[in-house]
Amino acid sequence: MAKKVNILLFSIILLIAVLLRFYQFSNLPPSLNWDEVSIGYNAYSVFKTGRDEWGQFLPLSFRAFGDYKLPLYIYLDVPFVGSLGLNEIAVRFPSALAGIGIVVLTFFILKELTKSVYLSLWGMFISAIIPWLVTLSRIALEANLALFLTMASFYLFLQSQKMKRLLPFSATLLGLSAFSYNSSRVLILPFLLLIVIFWFRSFNKKEAIISLVVLLIFINVIFFQALNVDSKARYRWTTILDEGAISRINQLRGSSNLSPLLNRLINNKATYFMMESSKNYLSHFDPNFLFWNGGSNLQFSIPGIGQLYLVLFPLILLGIWQIVKERKNWQLFILGWIVIAPIPGAITRDAPHSLRTIFLAIPLVFSAVLGIKLIKDFIHPKIFSLFAVFATLILIGSTYLFWQNYTNNYRKIYSWSWQYGYKQALEFVETHQAQYDHIVVTKKYGEPHEFLLFYLKYDPFKYQTNKSLVRYQESDWFWVDKFDKFEFINDWEIKNKVLGTRNTLLITSPNNYPADSQILGTINFLDGKKAFEIVEIK
Repeated sequence: MAKKVNILLFSIILLIAVLLRFYQFSNLPPSLNWDEVSIGYNAYSVFKTGRDEWGQFLPLSFRAFGDYKLPLYIYLDVPFVGSLGLNEIAVRFPSALAGIGIVVLTFFILKELTKSVYLSLWGMFISAIIPWLVTLSRIALEANLALFLTMASFYLFLQSQKMKRLLPFSATLLGLSAFSYNSSRVLILPFLLLIVIFWFRSFNKKEAIISLVVLLIFINVIFFQALNVDSKARYRWTTILDEGAISRINQLRGSSNLSPLLNRLINNKATYFMMESSKNYLSHFDPNFLFWNGGSNLQFSIPGIGQLYLVLFPLILLGIWQIVKERKNWQLFILGWIVIAPIPGAITRDAPHSLRTIFLAIPLVFSAVLGIKLIKDFIHPKIFSLFAVFATLILIGSTYLFWQNYTNNYRKIYSWSWQYGYKQALEFVETHQAQYDHIVVTKKYGEPHEFLLFYLKYDPFKYQTNKSLVRYQESDWFWVDKFDKFEFINDWEIKNKVLGTRNTLLITSPNNYPADSQILGTINFLDGKKAFEIVEIK
């Protein structure tokens, strides 16, 4: 009977996880952002031509806008784009599947660690419903895939304690995670070190050597890429030590009353980096970030909603206390995981950053489960049953409030942050493009060429070989000004540049067109404010 109940609970939680990740999948978030359309179009290009949008054959790094995306998500997206078409569902599908996989792996990892199906179901339930994992599973994100691969690697490692031959497969998955998201590249060695520290005696020599060779192959490729332009460009976009930071260091030096030697010792790049990264690191444990308001990036956090539910706060603290008290190896491993997880967010800008520190979500869930175990061990079973019902109801209520906010207020108020309106505007372009000699799109909302390629399903080979393509690098970014009969113009230049043209279709920001133009339509954000106006210039 107990086994049937556990299977039923597992199935119910899995269904909840699926619904929270797939319901209204194509329009929640309300539209694809520029990274998602870039991922989708490059997958489409690989499917059609074997090359990315730049014409590079099966690259290990996709140049895209100059942000150099890691390849694994794009290649995994190829069969979905090939079978489902170039659309929102195909682009986001791998991330949603990875998100469901994270929920399932939470159960099986906890079952291996705690030997308790009951506690494992609690962990599975929490991971299925927390905003951190739900929202990031609904976007085409490499980070979600990286977390899934890391967890799958760890689960296979735990299984390798019984089946030694699984260890090289565990190493392979950990190596692959470093080709899905840059945070994995930062964490792969610390994560591996934790495993070695707490399970050193369990390693079988033969499988350990094979696994080490596998990891060294991945690490060598990563090291080679780190010396190339792709990693350097990514570093310049995310580093704490940007031009603004260097200017501040120079200002502090110039205004300091310290002796020259002490001034240089205090006001330098190394000191600044240590201070800023320490501050960033600690910000990821701020209750305001974790339990109240989340991060500042509107695409990865919901304003007014924490990454976790407030009811988990005391459970996590109790779980950490349990770890410190018992100090079992696997418990200390969880604590170590908590310690290393914020490192990618600490050494980059915009901290606390929910995406770069997605790896923190799982050990915090594990800690909450240990908190539940502590309560279960110390109170009467009947009282604990009441506690379990009460905690479940609070979690369900919290999920309901989060979901209401996410599907209503957030979607409506913040549709602008998702570059909403491109799809609707380009549907008009697709229908009427044959009527015009010249089609102009504003650059105001970012990367219009990529949205056009995606929504018009523009032939990748035709784009790669287009003789009228105007593309150039400036400020560590690649800009596209023109291809075919499409032109992309800075918003403040539109009026002057389209003035005097004939038979032109203009997709522009509100009220930004010559006086003698004819307005054909308006595209609004979901809050009713104007996003685009579609204008004809005869």
